[in-house]
Amino acid sequence: METYSKQDAGAYGQIGIISLESSKELGEKINSYLIKERNENNFDGPSQESYMIPVKEIRFSNGEGKIVLEDTARGKDIYIISDIGNYSCTYEMFGFENHKSPDDHFQDIKRVLSALGGKARRITVIMPLLYSSRQHRRKGRESLDCAIALQELERLGVQDIITFDVHDPNVQNSIPLISFDNLYPTYAIVKALINEEKELINDKNKFLVISPDTGAMDRAIYYSSVLGLDIGLFYKRRDYSTVISGKNPIVQHEYMGRSIEGQNVIIVDDMIASGESIFDIVREVKKRGANKIFVATTFALFTEGINKFNELYESGLIEKVYSTNLTYIPDDIKKSEWLREVDLSSFIANIIYYLNNGMSIQHLLDATEKISKLVNR
Repeated sequence: METYSKQDAGAYGQIGIISLESSKELGEKINSYLIKERNENNFDGPSQESYMIPVKEIRFSNGEGKIVLEDTARGKDIYIISDIGNYSCTYEMFGFENHKSPDDHFQDIKRVLSALGGKARRITVIMPLLYSSRQHRRKGRESLDCAIALQELERLGVQDIITFDVHDPNVQNSIPLISFDNLYPTYAIVKALINEEKELINDKNKFLVISPDTGAMDRAIYYSSVLGLDIGLFYKRRDYSTVISGKNPIVQHEYMGRSIEGQNVIIVDDMIASGESIFDIVREVKKRGANKIFVATTFALFTEGINKFNELYESGLIEKVYSTNLTYIPDDIKKSEWLREVDLSSFIANIIYYLNNGMSIQHLLDATEKISKLVNR
């Protein structure tokens, strides 16, 4: 974590963190970093044992719910943290156990805003996995969920929304009058990759960045530019006459780029859902003679389990998957030999500190210089 200069208690008042059940572990880590830095740097202002504002998330037997704040938020700079992808959160409904969906988590965010009752000095929502981000634009007679959700937060008094690696940053155009910060975990992932695979990274002629589709090309270009590596692209040829599970099936992956034979490869993408696209790309890359294959992603959802990842690892097709702790990963999956979880809690604590003190976070948004220094070192 960066060392802060001595400041007052904060331009926007005392920090208050409301970490919902979905992001309890991440919230506690962020709180610990903020406490540690305040104590070590002897900041002015009231001493603070914890910035956390405890809440009760209550569910009635028919599934309805409410949020109860157990401490005052009056005059505080409030940061609401929620992981809408955490499917491990459950509640009793009509006698059976129901898992919280992204809709449930988003509703809880709105309940917190309602419970605050306009008493907070400023409200920021930190939603690493943006709600309904894959339903960000309209193609005919369909809902426009992400834009509507962002407008709801604006109407409920939110002044700033912080998210990571959003599917399409242009969705912020739906809320032009409030702040929308889309951050990237590239520095943390690159740092982990360099620390663990330093020898491979050093030989740039034998390392290649691969974009699994055209949508991930900007991300791949960024990785290749900061690491000084060449880049390759796979194009997904789909059957647009057929829809299976809400999407058009992939017919074939076409490759554009230099020869993969004998190359170490890192495949970069924003999200692993079922993993089918990654499986296909890994097999295509290996078929073309790749050496070691790595995967870097912001969100690892594993919606259909990890059996196929285990098979790929055991058969030597993949070396490691680098992903963040920004969304829920079960403990048993974290223990997998092929998974490396990258912790972003100190980075988010940095964001909170700078925002609380009314300072620019531009240097945190663009990590190019930091990555260059890291690579050169």
